[in-house]
Amino acid sequence: QLQLVESGGGLVQPGGSLRLSCVGSGFTWNYYAIAWFRQAPGKELEGVSLISSIDDSSHYADSVRGRFTISRDNTKNTVHLQMNSLKPEDTAVYYCAARTSGFALWQSRDEYGYWGQGTQVTVSS
Repeated sequence: QLQLVESGGGLVQPGGSLRLSCVGSGFTWNYYAIAWFRQAPGKELEGVSLISSIDDSSHYADSVRGRFTISRDNTKNTVHLQMNSLKPEDTAVYYCAARTSGFALWQSRDEYGYWGQGTQVTVSS
């Protein structure tokens, strides 16, 4: 059974940093591209970043480019999202998701078949 489990969320002050982790099991990790999405209260789900299964190329939403970095460790079936210079508007539940095919339409939730349960990130003073 394919499973994705996120961790690393919490409360941080504006300007601070957090590192989220997504650990996968029950599938051939190397075949899947992994993305991070987030959803703030009252807002739509937003694609934050994706890392390819082929060459580790990455994509970012404009709202986080230059502040967030995605990486993967295939020896540990793990993807990390390093989040720096956090802002109150980064407050959301963060989800990781897996897909088998490339990165076209990577910010569309419909392109992903597997999701984690989410981890809360709160940026507040």
